[in-house]
Amino acid sequence: MLHYYKAKKITICLSVMVGILFLSVRVFAFFSEPNRIIDFKNSEKIIVLNDNGLVFKIHTTSSTVGELLKENQLTLGEYDKIIPAEDAPIYSGTSVEIQRATKIAIAVDGKTINNHVLGKTVQLALNESGITLSRLDKTTPDITSLISDNLKIIVTRINIEEVTKKEDVPFKTVVKNDAKLGWQEKKVTTIGQLGQKEVRYRITYKNGREISRVILDSEITQEPVPQVETHGTYMQLGKSARGQGTWYSYQGGLFAASTTLPKGSYAKVTNMTNGKSIVVQINDYGPQGKGRIIDLDKIAFAKIAPLGAGVIGVKVEPILN
Repeated sequence: MLHYYKAKKITICLSVMVGILFLSVRVFAFFSEPNRIIDFKNSEKIIVLNDNGLVFKIHTTSSTVGELLKENQLTLGEYDKIIPAEDAPIYSGTSVEIQRATKIAIAVDGKTINNHVLGKTVQLALNESGITLSRLDKTTPDITSLISDNLKIIVTRINIEEVTKKEDVPFKTVVKNDAKLGWQEKKVTTIGQLGQKEVRYRITYKNGREISRVILDSEITQEPVPQVETHGTYMQLGKSARGQGTWYSYQGGLFAASTTLPKGSYAKVTNMTNGKSIVVQINDYGPQGKGRIIDLDKIAFAKIAPLGAGVIGVKVEPILN
């Protein structure tokens, strides 16, 4: 039995040796043939082509990227980019990427920039165009949006600043009446003076134009000085007349029309029902109705009676001084 296993082992070893010898002879014969050249360069290869996001597996015998483009009738635009370059050699497993440029327009900082970009989002397109956004700036469309041919991107610059300004504080006017002075006389006894304050603002600008201003705080640094005026109240009144007073729309002020008082003169008109009075200037002629002695401008009438009253009993006294 032992002799049987030894014989079998010897037979297997001899078979392996004969096989190796046969293969060696074939290889030697292959390489011994005259003028035989192994052309790895022009042999068929499998490459991966990414054309602007579209991915293909291509069988090719091309030796360079440029030859691959011609073989597959692929053309590059003026602003397109290919990786690796057209003169680069290719081998089985090589990846070739074509980046197609997109034409866009960017409205920014008061001008329009026309450009061809390779990035696929608004943010990447702005980066390629050398445009930097601040934290508050906005774009239309949004920076994460995909771009398309002839897309117009609008950049809105938003700027916020805090400033402190000095401003005037207006003075108040204090009026004192003096019965010894004529009703049209005024005297300034103390001249008013403006005060001053410091105001801190938060100002928001949109593309360089102010769109909002918010007061953060304010401090008066110099108090204003009130102006004191003395107003005369003395009126020298002429003979009074009683009758009906009406109203009409004319110049919209303290005016009235009369058939007895000259234009340019003044009169004191008193509502006999409530005692309210007003001084008006005569600037028109009228009224013509029986018993009607004065026609007050709408504004003047409303100071002594509601407009709905229409006609009221009045006392009219011409002012002589």
